[in-house]
Amino acid sequence: MCGHAAPWQAWCTAIASGRLHHGWLLAGPQGLGKGHFARAAAAALVKEDASFAPSWDRHPDILLLEPLPATEGEETKRAEGKPYQTRRNITIDQVRRMQQRLTTRPTLGNRRAIIIDPADDLERSAVNALLKSLEEPPAGSIFLLVSHRPGRLMATVRSRCRMLRFAPCEDDEIAEILAREVPEADAPTRIAAIAAAQGSPGAAIGFVTADLGQAHGLMLAILRDGDATLALRGKLTEAIGARPDRPRLTAILELASAVLARELSGAEPRRQRRMIDAYEALARLTVQAPSYNFDSGMVSMEIGGLLASVANPREA
Repeated sequence: MCGHAAPWQAWCTAIASGRLHHGWLLAGPQGLGKGHFARAAAAALVKEDASFAPSWDRHPDILLLEPLPATEGEETKRAEGKPYQTRRNITIDQVRRMQQRLTTRPTLGNRRAIIIDPADDLERSAVNALLKSLEEPPAGSIFLLVSHRPGRLMATVRSRCRMLRFAPCEDDEIAEILAREVPEADAPTRIAAIAAAQGSPGAAIGFVTADLGQAHGLMLAILRDGDATLALRGKLTEAIGARPDRPRLTAILELASAVLARELSGAEPRRQRRMIDAYEALARLTVQAPSYNFDSGMVSMEIGGLLASVANPREA
């Protein structure tokens, strides 16, 4: 995957050195494939015999902590291989069950990998419980913490991990990935996805599959020309849909933030200040909207209003 060469080299060098740090923080924007990297890194870590190498999801010495299905119905969907909704957090019970496994020796070799994906979703009590394992790790246990926002993790967690940073991909690399993964997408949709993804292939694919090309065009129009008659905001509401699910709503809010961020560098200073204020408001809305179950129409009007507030001519 693009951007993984340097982190992978660092990981392989650490394994070969025989002095492997017990905690690793895989840091970078969401959508760069850090979770895939963690699984491949764990498989490389526990591989003792080339003639017997079970896949990471069946290996008894690879433990994965991730948000569980939200309900029994969602658990059934997961078992059937269908898309499913997850809980918002990784719970303290999941951490405690993992810690119980750490009281025994690894099954097939001398090492065990614990993947937490993402560590950003750990409950506060779960973070405190995990910290005990990071402070006194059992021999041979290596922790791989995936984080999209490492600055929000507790400083005590960060200080006990070696950080591997994942850089955003170039636009041409993302274009190649989109051509391979979603070849059915038309050129305008791919262009919009690349512009909005801010170097994240996963985000670009999400924008394409969520069919946000029309919403992207309307956001750009509002940002450029304003929306004095509210007509563009009405069209934006229609493009977003009456009842978008949580992933789509999050993608829409991230798209609006990306549109602002991309315009920021070329704006004059006074307009930049307004853009920063609008960006901060969008960041708060991105956190609040999924949790507080806001009306989607009101969210789309708020997005349009924030974009219009920094348009030229400016809307009061």
